[in-house]
Amino acid sequence: MAPIPVPPDRSTTPDEPVDRPGVRERAAVPVLAFGGILMAVMQTVVVPLLPDLPRLTGASAGAVSWMVTATLLSGAVLTPVLGRAGDMYGKRRVLLAALGLMTLGSVLCALSSDIGVLITARALQGAAAAVVPLSISILRDELPPERTGSAVALMSSTVGIGAALGLPLAALVIQYATWHTMFWVTSGLGAVGLLLAWWAVRESPVRAPGRFDVLGALGLAAGLVSLLLAVSQGGQWGWGSPRILGLFVACVLILTLWSVQQVRAERPLVDLRLASRPRVALPHIAALLVGFGFYANSLVTAQLVQAPKATGYGLGLSIVGSGLCLLPGGVTMLLFSPLSARISASRGPRVTLALGAAVLALGYAVRIADSRDLWMVIVGASIVATGTTLAYSALPTLILGAVPAGQTASANGVNVLMRTIGQAVCSAAVAAILVHHTSLVGGTPVPTLHGYLLTFAMAGTVALVACAAALTIPKDRASGGTRRASVRTEAARDEALEGA
Repeated sequence: MAPIPVPPDRSTTPDEPVDRPGVRERAAVPVLAFGGILMAVMQTVVVPLLPDLPRLTGASAGAVSWMVTATLLSGAVLTPVLGRAGDMYGKRRVLLAALGLMTLGSVLCALSSDIGVLITARALQGAAAAVVPLSISILRDELPPERTGSAVALMSSTVGIGAALGLPLAALVIQYATWHTMFWVTSGLGAVGLLLAWWAVRESPVRAPGRFDVLGALGLAAGLVSLLLAVSQGGQWGWGSPRILGLFVACVLILTLWSVQQVRAERPLVDLRLASRPRVALPHIAALLVGFGFYANSLVTAQLVQAPKATGYGLGLSIVGSGLCLLPGGVTMLLFSPLSARISASRGPRVTLALGAAVLALGYAVRIADSRDLWMVIVGASIVATGTTLAYSALPTLILGAVPAGQTASANGVNVLMRTIGQAVCSAAVAAILVHHTSLVGGTPVPTLHGYLLTFAMAGTVALVACAAALTIPKDRASGGTRRASVRTEAARDEALEGA
């Protein structure tokens, strides 16, 4: 096996001068975090538009829903693929490509009202889902160990921060300008993010040489499309319909054959032997459960506060007002990311993950206790955001400690993929609950408060299962509290992982 290139040792002795980083090196972490926020913003800005897009585009509501589905599918497929490509061909290069596709998709949305072009553009934007795992891998390669934990925690929090910013941003622009203007704004932000990344981020020397597994990529894409298409469209097509059942059967068959091919491949897209080890598999399972648990908060909060007052629980807020309800949660995620890094450094990331999942469950308990008063809705949503921050910051740290440096981007890509699957399943489950618990208000079917409370109970229960899964993750004997290993020591551990 080819040796893994090791970055220059950044440790110094007391007699050696400290090599202070330049402006570009200091800017790398905030620039990468800005890219993560942009990715989440791009995914959420279309949500306030969905009720009006059939009228604006002349398309059916079913066709318009594909502007969300296309991004979900392409993001799920491309995240592990681009992660593996980054490990092989250069993480900076693939990161810039992902940001470029995201920006191009936004420009196409700004230029067209044709639903076919819009769906294609949103599929291009799905490539941005790989920005976070690629950035985390770059941070591991480029930063000294004592700075990696806080930087990774911040990077993980950008998903929630961007989602909290995206809804009110889109609502404000739509309220005072046209919907095309919103996409021009996101295009400008994407161009800025791309240029900053090109300037501030340097290419990592850590590579995993070999030939790209094209067959594995195609098999994974086919299996994931079958799974997520069935999950996302089951409510519209009917869960017992031949199309949905056929997709589930196809998913099982394709992924079974794909697994056999991956085990036999010399350089697989996903190292299933490594992924099956408890220190890797359990964080992936926890990622799926946490993704399910946190997403219910984003799906339900805006709907609940926008419900008419005639329901007895709704607050009748505007789109802008409902988006602003999630903004404190985004600020909370930003403030708590340094704390999550300190907990991981002192107690270990598995403790941080378990604590985050428990806080998630606590947040839903608050939502069940009171979802009628605005301030309690905001408090409950902010507690859920806090738990999400703790859990999401711990997941990549667990992965970094369990896989060799040459596989960090692809392994974190799989972890992000598991979050995406969890979110997709949560979306289908929430829709199923709310559809079966409605009442007529002014002749219009509206979800009942009981339906929302059932949703919170479901999400809180899943969060508790995630907490239990986190506690079963084996401890990292190499960490033993505060992690102060040098880059060379980490490289030696990577060689041991490769040979295991």
